[in-house]
Amino acid sequence: MNDIDEPLPPDMLARRLTEVYDAIGPLYRRAQRSVEQGLAAHGLSVGVRAVLTLLHRNGPMTVPQMGRAQAISRQFVQRMVNDAAARGLVESVPNPAHRRSSLIRLTEEGRAAITAVLDREHLLLREVGGDLTDADVTTCLRVLGSMLDALDHVDVA
Repeated sequence: MNDIDEPLPPDMLARRLTEVYDAIGPLYRRAQRSVEQGLAAHGLSVGVRAVLTLLHRNGPMTVPQMGRAQAISRQFVQRMVNDAAARGLVESVPNPAHRRSSLIRLTEEGRAAITAVLDREHLLLREVGGDLTDADVTTCLRVLGSMLDALDHVDVA
């Protein structure tokens, strides 16, 4: 058996990470359904919410930057940006770094919409129990980040 603080041998690590993948699927689907239910009141889709969240956290971004950040196609992001723009939630502004790739930024209406959504989600996440510590969450993020990095070679459709 392996000491809990020692790195796992590759085969054991692969088996344990499979357990993580197996937990992520149902977690992701349930979280997405919960988000969709909460977004219905705001008339937002999960895709538009993702765009608004990126802009809320990072400030103005180009469509390609958003696609890379979310590991989704530029075309899908463009459709979500178009939907958000049609609702007055985002606007396109000149990009001083690249004339042909505009920056997308939140409008005041978009900022208010995503703030309301994130506040609702924050209240739900406060209900997560289990006496989790900051170290637990830091470790979880480190593991998931390593797993994501290992899939960097996978092409975004």
